[in-house]
Amino acid sequence: MNFGARSKEWNSEVYNRVSKPQFGWGQKVLERLRLKGTETVLDAGCGTGKLTAELLASLPQGRVIAVDLSENMLRSAREQLEPEFGKQVVLFAVADVLDLPFHEEVDGIFSTAAFHWVTDHERLFRSLYRALRPGGWLEAQCGGGPNLGVLPERAAALMRSPEFARYFADWRPIWEFASPDTTAWRMKSAEFVEVDTGLEHTPVRFADAEEYREYVSHVIFHRHLERIPEEKLRRKFVDELTRLASEDDPPFVVDYWRLNLSGKRPGR
Repeated sequence: MNFGARSKEWNSEVYNRVSKPQFGWGQKVLERLRLKGTETVLDAGCGTGKLTAELLASLPQGRVIAVDLSENMLRSAREQLEPEFGKQVVLFAVADVLDLPFHEEVDGIFSTAAFHWVTDHERLFRSLYRALRPGGWLEAQCGGGPNLGVLPERAAALMRSPEFARYFADWRPIWEFASPDTTAWRMKSAEFVEVDTGLEHTPVRFADAEEYREYVSHVIFHRHLERIPEEKLRRKFVDELTRLASEDDPPFVVDYWRLNLSGKRPGR
């Protein structure tokens, strides 16, 4: 995603309903945390707050700063979390992870399914590093390597077609699917230590065309569809992607690859 002139919003209601894969991956990342229960943790890209709730449950004497660029997502998170966790969520902040308004304020940073929407990872890791207290940690997961398989190429072919090309004349990349080696280099350049990165293959198969269509429309290609002004053409764009997916063997699979990453800010 371009962090200059870009849309910030998501359909948080639909995302909350269809994001079962993201929730499952995030739970595995949470299992990697070694928490005392008293820390202040930044949830970078908290979305609708489902994983934030799991994080808060592991911090009975701790606090969470929930950050997202989407006001819709943050509103959903607040509605879900405040009744149960109250003052444990010390702050809900609409903020850009490229320029976090925190300096040495958190003990750890947790993030899933967010960093691949940021195209400047060198700046991203510098921002995250600044937010950590000395000795603080980063534990995250995002799309990486060959993430999404053939889907980006299929979308690019549609974007170049006569029917859609005029809507994408000034299109710039919206994803960064970095390799483990590149990510490790970027983190070390930002002064992280004890850096560990690796890829995990996590393909997701959908039950039928309608389930696949709704998911890719709202989770993967919503930024593309924002460019197309007519509902009929938006549906045609997604219908073609769905038709191609129906011919795959097996059909209706999103070929996800998750990039796991961790590191620490050196202590004083």
